[in-house]
Amino acid sequence: MGAFASMLDIEGFVSDGYAKIAQAAPRHVADEARAALWQQLGLSPDDPAGWSEPVRWASDLMGQGPFGTLARSPALAEALDAVCGVGGWSPRGSLGNIPVRFPVSPPNDDLGWHIDANTPQPDGSWAVTGRPHTVLLLTLLSEVGPDDAPTRIRVGSHRDVSRVLGPHPVELAEMGRLIDEATTQRPVAYATGEPGDMFLLHPFTAHAADEHRGRTPRFMAQAPVVLATPLTPASSSPLAHVWENR
Repeated sequence: MGAFASMLDIEGFVSDGYAKIAQAAPRHVADEARAALWQQLGLSPDDPAGWSEPVRWASDLMGQGPFGTLARSPALAEALDAVCGVGGWSPRGSLGNIPVRFPVSPPNDDLGWHIDANTPQPDGSWAVTGRPHTVLLLTLLSEVGPDDAPTRIRVGSHRDVSRVLGPHPVELAEMGRLIDEATTQRPVAYATGEPGDMFLLHPFTAHAADEHRGRTPRFMAQAPVVLATPLTPASSSPLAHVWENR
């Protein structure tokens, strides 16, 4: 067992469809990344007058500086080994897309329940199927409390989604309806924490953005981690437990 193994609740991941890696990277590294993003956006944490949109999208500068340090976190690597199997995932060089959510009304119209596109297609696009090639990584770059637009997670919903998806792609509009209806009875958890915390989500776990009801903009990166082989019921990693005891 590695130095970071105790940071991941693998049994909780199997049962709930997600797990938190507390302080997967030092807080000061996430703080440095957030400062770079403020500069990139041309905005200031001390000037709310400039926060005119509910969501702004930022870039992690191709994994440079603190972004690369976060992406190469040893705690993250060990958690991915535990969930996907050693050699079962491809390291990332960056943190992925970074939506910055501001306490602005009305909220953005992107709060629906869904899972992310998880399967590459021959034309280079990505689709939702029941044979995913990814897991989802969320990286907190600011303090996120219950009012700060935390990602909402339907606990245990990965088991419901595994029942309704097959090997063939589902249109994105149909996917939202299908996922919402299949998981609506599940309790909701919130991806809250400190800068440097990370969350791993099963590719079938239903999640959604939330309205920002706080005062401080929320910075969070979201990225797919690509699996070495597509996930199927015959896979040996803990990810495949989703098809057991449903």
